[in-house]
Formats: sequence, structure tokens, C-alpha cells
Amino acid sequence: MQHLIRTDDFTLLEIEEILEDAKKFSDGRFDRILQDKIIITLFFENSTRTKSSFEIAAKRLGAEIVHLDVAQSSTKKGETLVDTAMSLDAMHPDAIIVRHQNSGVPKMLSNNTKASIINAGDGAHAHPTQALLDLFTLKEHFGDLRGKKIAIVGDIKNSRVANSNIELLSRFGMEVILVAPPHFLPKTELRTTHFLTSIVNELDAIMSLRTQTERHSSQSYASLKDYASDFCITTELIGDKDIVILHPGPVHRNIDICDALLADKRCKVLKQVSNGVSIRMAVLKKLITQS
Repeated sequence: MQHLIRTDDFTLLEIEEILEDAKKFSDGRFDRILQDKIIITLFFENSTRTKSSFEIAAKRLGAEIVHLDVAQSSTKKGETLVDTAMSLDAMHPDAIIVRHQNSGVPKMLSNNTKASIINAGDGAHAHPTQALLDLFTLKEHFGDLRGKKIAIVGDIKNSRVANSNIELLSRFGMEVILVAPPHFLPKTELRTTHFLTSIVNELDAIMSLRTQTERHSSQSYASLKDYASDFCITTELIGDKDIVILHPGPVHRNIDICDALLADKRCKVLKQVSNGVSIRMAVLKKLITQS
């Protein structure tokens, strides 16, 4: 049984197949290939966008989706996650989509189920379908990514989106540059800077990360406004440069990206959302029909 816990669970060839399927699906070419398949969503952390994206992806392919209400679930009554996984597995679902605030939970569940586990985000560890949809969006725009440069900007240390994108985009030949204040930078061999202005002229793309106030025990900046003055992606910064702007959403307007740039055709945020459905359709097809 194959799972998707991290982006490196898939080979380059497998990812190319997923991208090809996603392209077909985005063009409206798909059948109900998951008719009579059962998919469970298990979200211990709120996410309207990712949950909805997976649900639409599953339904477009004909699958039945069952949402487990974690707020009312047995894990609140003392049942361990392993017990929950084994109980769900006894119902014979075809896939379980898991999001959890703690790193490692999807991997642990995959060791205790026969169903395919899809990681929809675990702590600061990984968010593989987000990285796949980002890759798809970039390849749609650029074609070959080898030699292209992308800056990932923001709270990289606490970002599962950054982790997954660093692994995946590097494998496809992009140079990833990390831009953040010192306390938001992880230990890394990648090129880093605290000043976006120092590298903007050499970039092909910028990925702004969401300011994650909920993942900090204390505010690392006196205010979001202070953070924005250094790291908000603005029209003044970009000018007329041919730079693609990405963001995993939801965007903190004028903190992560300014209003004017969000309305600019170089900003691909809504394209990422639509591509997310196609990518998740392709992932579900691969894991459920080919396992």
C-alpha cells in the first residue's frame, strides 16, 4: 500500500505522471474512476481550503467522502490515535486524509492501517499536496524549471509548506533561496538572506508564506505591521519585473502580499487553488487505483 506522507514518497517519474493527470483533469477530462470508493477525512486542525479541495477532488472522481468530526471523536474520550486508526481501518476505507497539529501523526497512522494515508499537513513537518500544486503551477507558467530561482519568504522555520517545497522544487532543478528574519530561518545549506531587496532582481518567482501567529507561543515581532515593513511582497518591490507570486493561502492582505499585487496577473494565488483540486484528484487516482 502506498502512502503520501512526504513529497519524496514519490519518484520523479511518479510525480511527472501526477502532473500529466492533473493537466488532463484541469482540462475537464476525467471519469468517475473512484465510484464506490470510500475516503475518510480526519482533520485534527482546521483548514477550510485543504479539506474542501480534497472533498471536491474526491467527488469529481465519484468517491464517497466521510468526514470524521474530530471535536466529537473518541480521541477526546481517551482513545489513542493508533486505536482510532485501527478502528477506522476495520471499516475498510480506501484512503484516509489526515491533518494534525503534531509532526509525524500521518506516518504513525500509516503504520497501523491498510488504507492509503494522505498527509494534508502535519505540524511544521510536511504538506506534500501543497508542494505538488505549487510545482504544477510553476511548471504551467515556466515549463522547464531547471535554473529558475525562487525565494521562499516568511516563517520558514515553522512552515510545512516551505519544507515540502524545498525538497520538491530542488529536485526539479530550481534554486531555492530562503528569506526571513534570523529567528524564522532554519539551519540549512541553502542560500539565505534577511533582505528581499538584495535578491529580487535575480528571481523568477516568490513564494510568500502565511504569517503563522497561531504557531508561536509568543509574538516574535512587536506587530504584524513591523513584519510587513520588511517582508510584505509589494508592487514597489516587484515593479515591472516578470516574477510569479505564489502563496499557500489564506493570505494576510498587506502583511504577506499587498492588495495591488494580489490583483496583478503575476499573482497566481487563485490559480493555485484551482490547480490544488486537479493535483489532489491525480494523487487520489494514483493511491487508490494503482495501489
